[in-house]
Amino acid sequence: MVKESKEHEGLLNRVSGIFGVVKYFPDDLSDEEVQGFLHVLPKDIANTLTAMLAPPRVRKASIAWLKSLQEWFDGALEAKREGKKIILAPFNFPPEFIRCFKNAYPLTSEVLSTAGVVTLEGQGERYWDYAMGLGVPDYLCSSNTIELGSMLTLADLEPDAIISAAPGSCDANAKMHELAARTLGIPQLLLEKPVDDSAKGRKAYASNIKALARELEEFLDEELDEEWMRAVLERANRATELYFDLFDLRKIRPSPCPNLFPMYAYGTRFSLWGTDTAVEFMELLVDTVKKRLEEGQYPAEEEIARLFWTYTYYYWDWQGFFNDMEEKGITILGDLLGSSIALPVDTTSKESMIAGLAETCSQYGMTRQMGAPSMSAQWIDDITNWTTELDADACVYCGHHSCKQTWSVFSITRGEIMKRRKIPTLMLQGDSWIRRMLPMSAIDEQIDEFVKTVVRKRSTPARMVG
Repeated sequence: MVKESKEHEGLLNRVSGIFGVVKYFPDDLSDEEVQGFLHVLPKDIANTLTAMLAPPRVRKASIAWLKSLQEWFDGALEAKREGKKIILAPFNFPPEFIRCFKNAYPLTSEVLSTAGVVTLEGQGERYWDYAMGLGVPDYLCSSNTIELGSMLTLADLEPDAIISAAPGSCDANAKMHELAARTLGIPQLLLEKPVDDSAKGRKAYASNIKALARELEEFLDEELDEEWMRAVLERANRATELYFDLFDLRKIRPSPCPNLFPMYAYGTRFSLWGTDTAVEFMELLVDTVKKRLEEGQYPAEEEIARLFWTYTYYYWDWQGFFNDMEEKGITILGDLLGSSIALPVDTTSKESMIAGLAETCSQYGMTRQMGAPSMSAQWIDDITNWTTELDADACVYCGHHSCKQTWSVFSITRGEIMKRRKIPTLMLQGDSWIRRMLPMSAIDEQIDEFVKTVVRKRSTPARMVG
């Protein structure tokens, strides 16, 4: 009984309990209903839901996304009760791989951390502080330390195994997952990407994926079923096609795609890929953006700047970050995490599907760039490609404090992007998941000054007609 009551103090149970109210929402809400609902909420979650629900342009998609995530949370709790194995994985491992097993359920540590940051009073800082109290150094990444800190309190739903897919691309991530596995006494299944993109290196990585599949089969006492696997990956493929459709719509100037939508898309990609829910949600995003394009909808008088984020966003103030910028005419085109995505998987055979999953893993953000033979070269090539396709006016680097590897090549990357694309990059600091490092007011001030003094002098964006 004591353990059960303690478990309700964990991040997953607390977030799931708060999200539980969402299932009672209609698919859309009136302005009056939104204001009444926001009025009774604690400040931190009210700030987030104001960003998601107050603007009518994003309201329907936001409600659908909240319901999708609630389904994911409920699914984890139900799977645990049914005796299925909960497999915790980092953001750079495809959840559809785990869904290929009938007896497993995927949870993604960074999505859970983000859910805690935007939902809970104190924005998940109690779990970060607990991890620091254990002696975890503060240069390990807050993106996973917040959720893993909750698990280390032994007051959260515990996974049955952890997949570590970050060695070779993000050592801070890998070490935090290793600490959690050792502390909880659960297996850690490793997937290492060789720092070699030649035919030999890709073959070695495919072998690592096959070995991981065998380890999962043994751990779950379940052999991969080809038909089940094909059904999962066909759903994932359809969602991927829609993801590319959304990317194409983001190329249009002025952008008909709300700033929140690319993040919604990759939040879904990191949690629900391989489900009908992911397909339905991606269809809603694409249909919503197409409708906005047809109707000429844009929330500001003009689009004054199109910014591409060369690394990650800031996730702890969605109103100040996503919506306020959009309403000033600043479009957030996307970031590295939401732009690295593999092509659909060949579902001809079990072997082709495993090979396709290996390719999917290799193309994830950070794995593709920070796990490349040359981090700066791959990062520069990708940013050049994305900013060209999306017609970016400038770049912004968030300077997440844990990512020392990106800091080490930032100046090279910024200089080369300026040479190749003739667009500037604003360097910011601060933590992507913890508000203590730098307030949103300071971030907004720096971006506004950058747009006013640098970006607007270089280009004159067209206005939306209609």
